[in-house]
This record gives sequence, structure tokens and C-alpha cells, in this order.
Amino acid sequence: MLIIYHNPRCSKSRGALEQVRQFAAQHQLDLEIVDYQKTPLNLMQLTELHQLLQVDATCSVRDMVRDNETLFDTLSLQQADDGSLLQALAAHPQLLQRPIVRFNNRALIARPPELLDNFLQMS
Repeated sequence: MLIIYHNPRCSKSRGALEQVRQFAAQHQLDLEIVDYQKTPLNLMQLTELHQLLQVDATCSVRDMVRDNETLFDTLSLQQADDGSLLQALAAHPQLLQRPIVRFNNRALIARPPELLDNFLQMS
């Protein structure tokens, strides 16, 4: 199963979705598209996703957060610990970095988009 955590309003996310769709079609894989704004991830799902993001590279919880959003400053998350950041992501899904692709017990924040090709080929 190939999963993309997607924001349809984001051009990078739309581009990644197209790449993932092509890959899924070529390899006859099921693809799940999760609009995480409409279907937010809960704390347990975010924790699991963070663990999968760490399989290939060091990825902190902070790497999962869009710190350029106004809400990040409004919530004073600059010095927040991992637990607080995960709770903020669960409560405010717009803070989740995008897109995130999950495949074969691994995950990747597909920014820049070029990372996605290598990730899919190695999975």
C-alpha cells in the first residue's frame, strides 16, 4: 500500500501526488490519498508516522512541522518539545509538513520533490 498525506491546495503536494499515482499505476499498487486537512491524523498516527520517517534518516518531530505558518508563532511552538509538537499537529493539521509519502514501512517528507523518485525506487 502506498499512502500520500496530501493537501490539494499545495502545488508541491499536487506534483508529488502525480508522481505517486504514476508509480502506483506502473507497479499495480493500491494508493490511498489522505487529505490530512479533512481527515486529521491523531496523536498515535503522528507518532507512528514520525517513527517511519526515521527509518532512512534522522527526522525530528520538528521536521514534520511547518514552522513558517502564522499559527506556529501564534501557538508559541518555537521552544516546544516533541510531545507538544505532536499534540499541536494533531490539533492543527495545517501545521503538518507536506507532502508525506508512506510506502513499505518507510515514510518521506517529499520536499524537495526530487527526493520522492529515489524513495520510491528504493522501497
